[in-house]
Amino acid sequence: MTSPSAILLLPDAGPLITLAYADALDLLLKPGWAVHIVDMVLHEVTRNATPTSQAIAAWIHKNEVQVVHTKVYERYRQAMESGDHMPRKANLGELGIQEAMTGFAFNNPAPAGVFLFEDHKIARARFILPDQCRKVSTRAFLTFLEQKGWLESAADVERKAIINGRNFSQLRFPPS
Repeated sequence: MTSPSAILLLPDAGPLITLAYADALDLLLKPGWAVHIVDMVLHEVTRNATPTSQAIAAWIHKNEVQVVHTKVYERYRQAMESGDHMPRKANLGELGIQEAMTGFAFNNPAPAGVFLFEDHKIARARFILPDQCRKVSTRAFLTFLEQKGWLESAADVERKAIINGRNFSQLRFPPS
């Protein structure tokens, strides 16, 4: 069994945005896992002024969330600075998370990684992740917290995000 301190939670942009809309970012800390954010995901959620960008940035700063540096973001940043061409933006956060988790294989002992995602396209995607890493949807994470007794109602968090303006995915992953 893996100790909670040996588990790293790497949220994608979608879960951060949903939890910010629900004013529930602190739920990421409930399991006692280390929360890290990939630099490309951080850029995605803070590059534009949105209803959640400042709340997410403030939460990351307040909780001293470690930023994981990736080649994906470095190459994106270089392409933006050079102005030679506009780099694609789609799926770069997910590629950064995949890069970070692949890097776990070089740690001894290798930490367990939890890739927290929301986009229905990711649920169906075939990411190559080390054996100790898992993909978990926002909804499944909230249900896990509820089952552990760390959250009164996963449905209430979803409802609050939706009421506050989040278009929350209706996909169930894993399927019910």
